[in-house]
Amino acid sequence: MKVFFLFLSFILLNTSVYAHGISAEDMQAMTDGGNLHYIWLGATHMLTGYDHLLFLLGVVFFLTTTKDIVKFVTVFTIGHSITLIFATFMSINANYYLIDAVIALSVIYKAFDNNKGFQNYLGVKSPNLLLMVLIFGLIHGFGLSTRLQQLPLGEQNFDMLLKIISFNIGVEIGQILALIVMLGVLIQWRKTASFLQLSKVANDVLMFAGFMLFLMQLHGYLHTVNEEEFGFNRDEHYHIHMDMEKAKQKRRTYDSL
Repeated sequence: MKVFFLFLSFILLNTSVYAHGISAEDMQAMTDGGNLHYIWLGATHMLTGYDHLLFLLGVVFFLTTTKDIVKFVTVFTIGHSITLIFATFMSINANYYLIDAVIALSVIYKAFDNNKGFQNYLGVKSPNLLLMVLIFGLIHGFGLSTRLQQLPLGEQNFDMLLKIISFNIGVEIGQILALIVMLGVLIQWRKTASFLQLSKVANDVLMFAGFMLFLMQLHGYLHTVNEEEFGFNRDEHYHIHMDMEKAKQKRRTYDSL
């Protein structure tokens, strides 16, 4: 039980890592490197993509058979692979804060469903879980696509497609590694009496985490759309970054002397 909450805390405390963020170093590596770099980036993206990991944790939380785990993870994989590849290749884009906000809602939805919220609070039967996992998988893939499109994918269709597929392969590798850890923790926790006692609490925490992520993404969206309301002037922000870059150049020049 302690291991589970430590694992969940580790994911939540990594909110300083953007779920699908592309750093300047990653962009340069992708420019200089080949398809293997895209595989590596895809894997690290999934392993640091806390919104994806939280949703995946919710999906497998109560799954106890290998058949069910494979079935639901496969459906989720198919969903996010379709939109990741298609949307990126066709250059279909959207505000990634809004997409990530919906992804955060998927975390809330799964935790709510795990705690039988539809039956207990709404008095209705839960929607078909396999279908919902597929739908949310499509949305998660679109979220990945919005960030992948920030990279230099090239102008030749075949070369671009190879890079997209390489990134997707990396995502699946990262997903498998994350699943191994999640299932290992859950299997050990299920052997203790505290699993039945605290499983509802764990999903309440998962729901709260999704809600906080949702607020964070909405804040990010409003911040980019209405900068002035947050005391954030686009021109001033640009000049600040230019001044920072000039300061870095001066330091490099001074260090080289």
